[in-house]
Amino acid sequence: MLHVDPGSASAVPPAPDVLAGGGAETTPFTISTIFTHATLNSWLAVGLVLAAGCYLYGVHRLRVRGHHWPPLRTVLFLGPGLGGIAAVTLTGLGAYDTTLLSVHMVQHMVLSMVAPIFLALGAPVTLALRTLGKAPRRRLLAVLHSRVVKVVTFPLFAYALFVVNPFVLYFSGIYRWTLENPLGHELVHAHFILTGCLFFWPLVGLDPLPGRWPYPARALLMVLSVPFHTVLGLTVMQSTTLFGGDWYPSLALGWADPWSDQKAAGGILWAGGEFVSVTMLGVLVVQWVRQSEREARRVDRELDRQEARERAAGTSV
Repeated sequence: MLHVDPGSASAVPPAPDVLAGGGAETTPFTISTIFTHATLNSWLAVGLVLAAGCYLYGVHRLRVRGHHWPPLRTVLFLGPGLGGIAAVTLTGLGAYDTTLLSVHMVQHMVLSMVAPIFLALGAPVTLALRTLGKAPRRRLLAVLHSRVVKVVTFPLFAYALFVVNPFVLYFSGIYRWTLENPLGHELVHAHFILTGCLFFWPLVGLDPLPGRWPYPARALLMVLSVPFHTVLGLTVMQSTTLFGGDWYPSLALGWADPWSDQKAAGGILWAGGEFVSVTMLGVLVVQWVRQSEREARRVDRELDRQEARERAAGTSV
């Protein structure tokens, strides 16, 4: 990061080569631009359509067989899951993610902390296991129980990636590189989604994963992630240097001040991180209570069967 004098930020002339490299938008950002600057010309759009199509085909196959699939899972996976990714990458938010740091932070939050939660609650792996043929199902189970999956889904490993990666991105030259390199920018999007899925899937996901922790340990891990987002958000807000070096001043936007926008970006990261963490704790508590209720019902049924067997034995005697 380079130090830029706040007073002279607006006087920096545009850099045409930089703008061409990153494709930044320079017209004012408004609510209407979220819709008018939408585009489907992206590999991510293709991936989202394929993911939605595969999921819906799996649900259709189950229904044809006469099996039930909870509609809520479908809604969560397609709506806030895939839909959340589309909302921040294929709309005007995606068009302005190299123009305003605050817009980028909204993307960061949704791609790494919001969409992955709902993708996990959609249980796509469980759906695949119930619809695939024998051979593909065996291969998928082999992958799920492989050593690589055991390592990357181990909660502490995923936690370390989830917490450390933002600091590495924003406090190195990587972030500036992603602003100038469209491919690198897209890779960061994919990286956000992947690390978010690795972190949240073992915590709230319904799919079978090896080495899943009990609910108290999951809740503790979620609580431990809160301070890191607070520290990162406050650091961004209080930083005396601009993230991305002279990238944002070089855009010479008369309608946006890079310093004020950076403070807003830090606030989004701070408040958004705490909101998602508290919401996640609520989800974990609900799942924990439901599991306890299911376990209580299972014990009751077993006791009833045992009592029935004892009565039957007494009657026969």
